[in-house]
Amino acid sequence: MYVLTCPHCREAREEEEFAPAGEAFIARPANPEATSDEDWGDYLFCRKNPKGWHWEMWQHTTGCRKFFVARRNTATLELGATFTLEEGKKAYLAEQGATA
Repeated sequence: MYVLTCPHCREAREEEEFAPAGEAFIARPANPEATSDEDWGDYLFCRKNPKGWHWEMWQHTTGCRKFFVARRNTATLELGATFTLEEGKKAYLAEQGATA
């Protein structure tokens, strides 16, 4: 069982209080009207399934109900850290070698 710390309420709670919300930081097509059906389908349905570190969205469903980002290892189930969306995006971009 995970123990997640909500970055908004700063409370460490068991994972039963949270709901996973999928992969974090999926880039929406810049011009949806000009996006092909194939590319639009990829955006809607195709997700990474890495073995290793992965950025995920979570919601503190029984607490503050806010969304946040967690960096989790899918192979070892180790939880790296939790971030607010803004902090998480900065950390994600830094990890990817980009700037905000």
